[in-house]
Parts: sequence; structure tokens; C-alpha cells
Amino acid sequence: MPVLGETFPNFFVKTTFGDMHLHDFFKDSWGVFFSHPADFTPVCTTELARVVQLMDEFTKRNCKVIALSCDSKESHLNWEKDIKMYAGKDGPFPYPIIADENRDIAVELQMIDPDEKDSKGLPLAARAVFIIDPNKKMRLSILYPATTGRNFE
Repeated sequence: MPVLGETFPNFFVKTTFGDMHLHDFFKDSWGVFFSHPADFTPVCTTELARVVQLMDEFTKRNCKVIALSCDSKESHLNWEKDIKMYAGKDGPFPYPIIADENRDIAVELQMIDPDEKDSKGLPLAARAVFIIDPNKKMRLSILYPATTGRNFE
């Protein structure tokens, strides 16, 4: 896991916007990379919906947003319908969601919650937020249990 001031990993990711490298997605903007344990859960859905509602604020600040959840791309595409409905927004979904079914990224970024398990007995991805500057340096890292929600205000 990178430490503050180090370059954030340039993962190759499979997302709802297609396959990409993170650095190519962020380009010369700030980035907010945040994770969720699973699709279709009430807390995750409301948090992603709030980010949808705040997209104009992120755009004003030259900031791109990308989420990660440990489900498939197909699951994410279906989940986006619920998120948009809860957000009260129509049109295309405004940011990509990374599919991390095997938890490779969650493991590399040390985002595994050892105390919380899914229905298959696998550890859940913890909730995390990383702020990445335009030079791709990590400027903030917050990690907390999968069972704790957050307020994007």
C-alpha cells in the first residue's frame, strides 16, 4: 500500500466504463478512489447515490471519482439502476465502478476487513477513501470497517 506522498498504484482495472489504467482515467485531475464491500447493500447504495448527487461539486474542483466493489462488472451495471433511482438522477451513470471480484486490488491496498465475512465466508473489503493529486501522489488515506457508513458531505 502506498504511503502519503508516494505514487498511487496504476492498476489496470475492469470497470463499468471499460478496462483502463487508473492513471489514464485520472489524467491531470485530482482523484477520489473509494471502496465498498458489496453491491446492492443499503448503505453502499445510498453512499454511491450521494456521490452521484455531488458530481457537479467534484467536477468544479477538477476531481474525478471512481468506486470499487468486490462484485462483477455485470452486477455493477445492474446496481447502477438502483443507485440512480435512489439519487433521483436519470441519464448515464457519472463515474466508473471497478469490478474486484477476486479482491486483488482490495488485498494489495490492504483493504480487507478481517472481522467481517460475506455469505461465502470470504473477508469483506473494508471501506476506504484515497485522495490522489494530479501528479498521482496519494494525499489522503482513510480505512475503516465494512460495517461503518460514511457521509460524503
